[in-house]
Amino acid sequence: MANSEAIPPGTAAEPASDDELLLAAITALDDRPAWLFTVVATWGASPRPVGSLLLLDADGRETGSVSGGCVEGDLLQRARAGEFDTGPLPRLVSYGIDANEAMRFGIPCGGRLELLVERIDDAAPWRLLEERVIARASLRRRVCLETGEVSLHPAATAGFGTETFRFDGRIAERNFGPCLRLVIIGAVHITRHLVPMARALGYRVIVCDPRRERLAELEGLGAELDPRMPDDCVRDLADDPRSAVVALTHDPKLDEMALMEALAGSAFYVGALGSRRTQQGRRQRLQALGVSPAQTARLRGPVGLPLGGRLPAEIAVSIAAELVAERHGRSGPEALGRRPQKG
Repeated sequence: MANSEAIPPGTAAEPASDDELLLAAITALDDRPAWLFTVVATWGASPRPVGSLLLLDADGRETGSVSGGCVEGDLLQRARAGEFDTGPLPRLVSYGIDANEAMRFGIPCGGRLELLVERIDDAAPWRLLEERVIARASLRRRVCLETGEVSLHPAATAGFGTETFRFDGRIAERNFGPCLRLVIIGAVHITRHLVPMARALGYRVIVCDPRRERLAELEGLGAELDPRMPDDCVRDLADDPRSAVVALTHDPKLDEMALMEALAGSAFYVGALGSRRTQQGRRQRLQALGVSPAQTARLRGPVGLPLGGRLPAEIAVSIAAELVAERHGRSGPEALGRRPQKG
């Protein structure tokens, strides 16, 4: 490998979304092979969950992460030294076998991780994976350690209850699916704070507001700005289990157009700003417009976990927190171990 732009050992490495890693793989494989590392097992505390990926290209550039940074640096050194050029592949390597090694690689006390090492050199399957992910669909990549065979298989678009990674000691399978997507209705003060939080959590963020002068105030935050009517935006961009919708305008004409589409679709989270009394009236209006009681029951309102904050930044934190809780199966106030607040 040539001179590196890799993350220095000891620096926290960032996880990559599937679309980011697939683009990096396709780019890397245009002319030279690359190395792919997958976390297949962990014991005790571990910086990254199973299924986490790291791609090392021929120039030493890193995409993704399998630890907090130190393991990545060691893998780069081993790859440069040619250690993975000999012996059977794919194969397993372990880190954190004893306390000294765990300390050396920054693995928490008692932690250990096992990685699957692959040399990849054909861009075609990665292009196919990228096409499916861009289309908001999924494929399952299967690696057999005994034969070295790699194959792609149909997979349902992964919701958060779906098993995205499996390893039985012989076969490793991982779903590649669409990125998380958050559609925010309303270019308001809360939105200005919520956008960077959601992006840091791995969401592609779209802010929809037909009031173009308000959208212009959010330029430079990293969100995509969509001036269409909210129902069109939600219908096109948020009808799958990897999407969330948050309505923040406080204008029923805009919020409820979006909510009608979102509640009838398959977004994993639908929330709206407003007091409990406002939400009660909103649910009644939505049902009068044909939204079923079961669909209106999906609406999270007041939006966000009940943290007690009232400032725009505090409300944004509560929304981001509820998105995290929902993804990890801890929904609503129960995520705080408390009963819902009375309104």
